[in-house]
Amino acid sequence: MIKMIALDLDETLLNTDKTINDTNVATLRRLHENGLKIVLCTGRPINAIWGYIEQLGLTGDDDFTITFNGALVVNNATKETLAQSGLSRSDFKALHAFAKTNGYPLDILDFDQVYPMNDLTPSVYQQMLKAPMTFKPMRFEDLPETLYSKAVMATDAATLDQVVAQLTPELKDQYHVVRSQPKILEFLAADMDKAVGLGQLLTHYGWDFTNLMAFGDAENDLGMIKAAGDGVAMLNGQPGVKAVANHQTTRDNNAAGVASYLDQVFG
Repeated sequence: MIKMIALDLDETLLNTDKTINDTNVATLRRLHENGLKIVLCTGRPINAIWGYIEQLGLTGDDDFTITFNGALVVNNATKETLAQSGLSRSDFKALHAFAKTNGYPLDILDFDQVYPMNDLTPSVYQQMLKAPMTFKPMRFEDLPETLYSKAVMATDAATLDQVVAQLTPELKDQYHVVRSQPKILEFLAADMDKAVGLGQLLTHYGWDFTNLMAFGDAENDLGMIKAAGDGVAMLNGQPGVKAVANHQTTRDNNAAGVASYLDQVFG
């Protein structure tokens, strides 16, 4: 029995203009009021998506969000951490060296702020993120010793295609590398993706992945789509996501594809 619905944001729940279709809002609010857990799953911090959480009414004491692509599970009402994992400063040495050698930008994120590496090519991540996060430019050698959630390369799509082609087998082994958007490439801990955070949250409720329905469209959704009892790819999703999904929506993200599928399943 499905008890939890996990939702990617960009090009899944959100329209291309970053708004939520009113039909999606109405359907998700109804299911939430009827007892289903609605969980947003994103690479962003919770404060960057708080407007969506309020719009969907996910502000109860037992509502949670998966942030930083699975590295942080946070309670929506209290902002307390249910589960957290990440990387150390030294874990990024090889990636920083790769970026420096090849002239690529790099932003390193903890769970509160972003550190653009100002000893590298300038990044456009701040302009792209458009979220209320603190950006603190810093040289890699000056990074504090703390727990980090991920690193990001943000640049034009053609340059990121080049980055992906140049990644060494060692880098691919060291990080879980996902293209979350055409202009954003993310480097997570090798075993990290949204399914990790969802697994921790399901355990919190006493459930397992057979109780999960997950919607997604891109590389950083593959883990939860494959793990879910019902993994649903968006009509506009990438071919690799559609290949591993159990089902596919009949409408795209701009036509309330999520609500359309949920209405078929739940009535």
